[in-house]
Amino acid sequence: MSRYVSYRDFDWILMGFVLVICALGVLQIHSATEHTKFAGAHIKQIYWIVAGVGAMFLVSLLNYQAVLEQIHWLYIASLASLIAVILFGQKYLGARRWIKMPGGVHFQPSEWVKLILILAVAKYFSDLHERELSWPDFLKAGAIVGFPMLMVLAQPDLGTALTYLPVAIMGLFLGGLRWKQALIVLAIMGLLVPVAWIKVLKPYQKERLTSFINPDADRQGSGYQVNQSLIAVGSGGIWGSSQGSQTHLAFLPVPQTDFIFAAFAEEHGFVGALAVLLLYFIVLMRLTQNAQTAPDRAGAFLVMGVVAVLSFHILVNVGMVVGFMPVTGIPLPLMSYGGSSVLFMFLALGIVMNVRMRRFVN
Repeated sequence: MSRYVSYRDFDWILMGFVLVICALGVLQIHSATEHTKFAGAHIKQIYWIVAGVGAMFLVSLLNYQAVLEQIHWLYIASLASLIAVILFGQKYLGARRWIKMPGGVHFQPSEWVKLILILAVAKYFSDLHERELSWPDFLKAGAIVGFPMLMVLAQPDLGTALTYLPVAIMGLFLGGLRWKQALIVLAIMGLLVPVAWIKVLKPYQKERLTSFINPDADRQGSGYQVNQSLIAVGSGGIWGSSQGSQTHLAFLPVPQTDFIFAAFAEEHGFVGALAVLLLYFIVLMRLTQNAQTAPDRAGAFLVMGVVAVLSFHILVNVGMVVGFMPVTGIPLPLMSYGGSSVLFMFLALGIVMNVRMRRFVN
């Protein structure tokens, strides 16, 4: 099949918008870390972006249908990597999320597991051949996503675990979920929420989930991050503040990672923030268009899985910055500093390109 695949069918327009977002992220990381202990982080980010672009081109040449046939092995490997994190992972701030690799590089398996779940869910629902979704089908799909999600929660890493949900939701929605099934599941989840609140969530996770409702209740504690983020966004005004006092005076926490959108909004104002959101909107629309032209059901599920994860990341991160969502540590795709997040995003885009380049292949 590879001899019929050409880079003429590569989505260069999508690639262009993605690189513009990456460039804005690099510039903002440089600005936010220039006089801090993280100075030079933007250079590392450039290396990750270059590596990601290379990985994207390599993945785009693979036959995604052949990869889907081997997804069971990849799924087992993903579970094994999550077990390895629990057993041998580096502990940082009370959580084991990374495995230390040679050369001092820290690898976060929970990020690449998202990619495996997108593939696994696409394979599962494509094999159902558009028949009506039964309860056993529903439960199997839930188990595919549920097992890795529980293992990530055990690290504990609530933010990353939540990013697995949109993969399942999108798969169920496109796979033929009935309204009756959706209502029953929502009712069961509503009953389980109090149990999870009491038995599962740790005190600091509860504080994160409640502090966004009333950040002034503990301005120097659990509400500090939200308050400083709101001040940063507000001080940017319409056109932005060249001084960027919240960012440059280190009031805004981790401005190069979770709160990079707040730092960008402070320096570039409402207009700049709106421009970034417009870029993301164009990327999402372009991805959705690629899903519509996918050569088969599996390809459409793959691309829409990427759309679901990317949309969730954007909504939660931006919502967190403006106080509409709890602080969960979910990065802003392509902008936030971090190798694992950047590589995941480019690998996911590689799969999208893979599907697009085979849309005319019989």
